[in-house]
Amino acid sequence: DDHRVAMSLAVAGLVAAEMTVVTDAQCASDSFPGFVETLQRLGARTLNTPAG
Repeated sequence: DDHRVAMSLAVAGLVAAEMTVVTDAQCASDSFPGFVETLQRLGARTLNTPAG
């Protein structure tokens, strides 16, 4: 669960042609509280699903 990788791939996913899945994106809150909410403001559609 490397928050830096999760954040990088989530941002890259904003311009991807297909759907991007980042598992446990909330780990980004280690260094950027509110990261997921910021992505949503930038236009990302997010879905929280249970881990497993």
